[in-house]
Amino acid sequence: MEAMDGPINFGNRDRWWGLLVEGYQYEPNYQCNYNFPYYQTLFEAYGFKLYFNQLTYLRKTLDPLSERLAVKAKLIAQNTRYSFRHLGKHELDKLPEYLRIVYNRAWANRAENPELTHAQASLIVKQMKPILDVRLLWFGFYDQEPIAFFISLPEINQIFKHVNGKLNVWGKAKFLWYKLTGANKKAFGILFGVVPEHQGTGVDGALIMAARELYQSAHFPYEDFEMNWIGDFNPKMIQVVEQVGGFVSKRHITYRKLFDEHKPFTRHPILR
Repeated sequence: MEAMDGPINFGNRDRWWGLLVEGYQYEPNYQCNYNFPYYQTLFEAYGFKLYFNQLTYLRKTLDPLSERLAVKAKLIAQNTRYSFRHLGKHELDKLPEYLRIVYNRAWANRAENPELTHAQASLIVKQMKPILDVRLLWFGFYDQEPIAFFISLPEINQIFKHVNGKLNVWGKAKFLWYKLTGANKKAFGILFGVVPEHQGTGVDGALIMAARELYQSAHFPYEDFEMNWIGDFNPKMIQVVEQVGGFVSKRHITYRKLFDEHKPFTRHPILR
C-alpha cells in the first residue's frame, strides 16, 4: 500500500465521492458529498494533494445548443441505420441489458471502472424504478443495437428536502405528494457514453439533439439539468458537455496522500 485517497466511497465512483470545494451556492444533489468549506484546509494541511478535479456541469433546459451539434445530428440523420429515442414504459425490461452493453463497451476498464454484470445492471434498474422517468432514458441504436446512452433521473433531493430526513409513513406520503405534484424541476444526468466504434462520428451530438426536441417542449417539467461529475482527466467528455452549453456549477476534489513523501506525486493519468 503506497497511498490513501479521500474522501471516497468504498464502491463505484458515481456516488459519495470527492470533497466539495466550489459551488456552495447550489443545492447538493442526491448521493453527492456536501461538506463545510474548511474541510479543504484540513485535508491539505494533513498532506493530501489534488489527484483529480471532479466537475459538475449545469445548464438551463431551454438554453440553445451549439450549431456544431446540429451539424453532427444532420450528418447522422442521413444514415438510416442510426436511430435515437427514449425508452417506452413497455421496454423497461430491456433497460438492464441496454445499460450493460453500452457501459461495458464505453466505460468498463477505463479510469478503474469495472465491468457491469447483468445482475448488477438489473439491481441498478430496480433501485431506480421508484423515481424513473422514461423521458430521461435516451439511447442511440445502430441496426437496432444499442451503441450510446444518455441516462438521467429526476434529482430527488428536490423532493427529499421537503421530507426533512424522515421516511416514516408521513414522510413517504409527503414524498409521493411532492413527486406527483411536479415539485421537482431538476434532472440529474448519471450516464453518458458512446461505444468506441461510433465515437467521432457525431453520434453524441445526434443523441443530444434528439433529446432536445422533447426537453425544450412546453410540457417537459425539468427546468435545470445537472450532470454527474466528470473527472478533469477526461477531456473528451468535458468537450462534449461544454458543446452542449453547460457551465461548472460545482467542483469536488479527489485527494491522494503518498505514505512515502519522498516519492514523486503524479496526478490521475489523462484518458485518451
